[in-house]
Amino acid sequence: MAHVIIAGGGMSGLSLAWYLKHQAKGWQITILEAEGRVGGKAWTEKKDGFLMERGVNGVLDNKPSTLELAASLGLNPLRSNDASRIRYVVRQGRLVRLPSSPLEFMRSPVLSWAGKLRLFLEPFIKQAPKGLDESLASFAKRRLGDEAYRYLIDPMASGIYAGDPERLSLRACFPRIHELEMEYGSLIRAMIRLQKEAKKAGGKDVSAGPGGVLTSFKGGMEEMVAALNQSLKDNIVLNAKVESVEPSGDGWQVHTKDGRSFSGSHLVLGLPAYEAAKAIKNAAPTLSRLFSHLEYPPIAVCAFGIKKEKIKASLKGFGFLCPFCESRNILGALWDSSVFESRAPEDYHLIRCLIGGMRNRHILSLPDSRLKELALSDLRDLMGLRALPDLGLVFRWERAIPQYHTGYMDLIDQIKREIRKLKGIFIRCNWIGGVSLNDCVANSRRLAENMASGKEDVRF
Repeated sequence: MAHVIIAGGGMSGLSLAWYLKHQAKGWQITILEAEGRVGGKAWTEKKDGFLMERGVNGVLDNKPSTLELAASLGLNPLRSNDASRIRYVVRQGRLVRLPSSPLEFMRSPVLSWAGKLRLFLEPFIKQAPKGLDESLASFAKRRLGDEAYRYLIDPMASGIYAGDPERLSLRACFPRIHELEMEYGSLIRAMIRLQKEAKKAGGKDVSAGPGGVLTSFKGGMEEMVAALNQSLKDNIVLNAKVESVEPSGDGWQVHTKDGRSFSGSHLVLGLPAYEAAKAIKNAAPTLSRLFSHLEYPPIAVCAFGIKKEKIKASLKGFGFLCPFCESRNILGALWDSSVFESRAPEDYHLIRCLIGGMRNRHILSLPDSRLKELALSDLRDLMGLRALPDLGLVFRWERAIPQYHTGYMDLIDQIKREIRKLKGIFIRCNWIGGVSLNDCVANSRRLAENMASGKEDVRF
């Protein structure tokens, strides 16, 4: 009988185990989790009537994977409020609402008239050579102009990856945008064509960027973690940090930090790339070196509970992002109590500020008290905060989001070639196949199907 050992109990490992349990009947499954809890960055904190996400705050419903799994677990989704469709960006020291239609865009101060006119030249810009692994910054400046890059594309990259657009790969991070340029030669021409086709088919509007409605659960993302934990409780071993793995007969031997060993016919690395590199160093040194190329920036989440009367701004919206050129302390702020109901007591706002990232990673060396001071300084300046918050917590992620830098696609091809030299080993984590929770769950389902059907050529 097959015995699958999953090293890592984040959402990728948990969802993979759940799918295997239902698709590979009779298989033994063991999840080895280094910490005293499962769920990874899906982690909800509750204090004094506030419900705060330490990490991911929801999923978009434009991709069904996570919500389909939630339905199978008997969970009821919670859609974000209509106010969350309103988003802001910082420009010249003030919050500017992002336009949601062409007419709003023409009236909006988010770009100067020169910046808008440069944007309209996009259909006449020559497309990139096929096969070029272009950075997001290079693509945006080439097709949209420097101003649109600085105030529209740069903050988007910070919001999703906390990354440096000069290093992020367009093809790896935003494959749909890359495909539209390759197929239509222009993003504007692509949108016009696709909108016409959608109208003929009676479908919804299309977009090159992420769409859909942000969705969570009444008890936060921890609700889904708890449901998976309950379903898989007999398969989970906590406080079992994987230190090394080695081939053993027709399978794998896994050794943990506390001296225990586990034997299995299949091994799935559900660990961050840097941990996977350590674990496999002796068994497959070439793979280990390849894994080590992945970078993870540090991020801190500063969560504040603030009396509504202490803020001038209405906080009707999702929040705001700070372009790098604005030289702010924070990457942006999420107005969680405006996005989801029951996130804060009635008379309070819950605001979470993100700080750090690839271009400001050294700021995480500061103590919590200083990080809170820096975040509050920006809130005073941008939102009219008039007093100290009643609640202030800092959640740190020393290595947060894997960065898909230029060269990433070639790196994955090399990993794919190397891992096929080994029998019975697989990878399922957010450093391959997309960083979003939706991507992780969809990839887990697909991998479970392939493993259950014996497809050894598919390893992640």
